[in-house]
Parts: sequence; structure tokens; C-alpha cells
Amino acid sequence: MLTLAADIDVLARFGRALADPIRCRILLALRQAPAYPADLADRLEVSRTRLSNHLACLRDCGLVVTVPDGRRTRYELADERLGHALDDLRTAVVAVAADRTCPDAGTKGCC
Repeated sequence: MLTLAADIDVLARFGRALADPIRCRILLALRQAPAYPADLADRLEVSRTRLSNHLACLRDCGLVVTVPDGRRTRYELADERLGHALDDLRTAVVAVAADRTCPDAGTKGCC
């Protein structure tokens, strides 16, 4: 069983990964299918250097892994459950944004 500190660390790493729109786009692209860095850079319209930095962050967070494929390296989600988690998180946030159930949303603009 995970300790509270370990749970917090895991969530913080996931939050760090999601804190940047490019990393979010990478995760969503890899949710659909594994990909090579050059193909991801072209699809996401970012430089290869910038993409490489974001992939390194996602690797450090433990969310993506590399898979050797001959002389190339393919990236994929570290666990298929991450794809489901991304879908669940996205739909939950959209539902909350549409519902605005937070009682302070209208006055404080917090949600």
C-alpha cells in the first residue's frame, strides 16, 4: 500500500507533466498510438529540440517509456491506464466547467 507521501509524489509528478500544453498534447497523441519523436514533432508542429525536452520531462515523471525499434526509438505511454486516466480527467474537468457546482465560482472566479 502506498503511503500518503508516495501518493502525493505520484500526483505531483502527474500534475507537473500536465502543467505544460505541449506535454499534454504529447500525452494525448501517445494515448492514440506509440510514435517516433520526429513524427511527433511534425504532428504537433514543434521543433525536435523542444519536443525532446518535453519527452525527457515525461520520462522523468515516469509517464512515457522508450522502446528500441532497430536504429530508432519509439515512445509510448508507460502504462495503458494512463490513457484512461487522461480521458477520465479531461471529461471530469469538462463536466465540472459546464456544471459550475462550486458555490464560489460566480463571486470569486475560482473555478
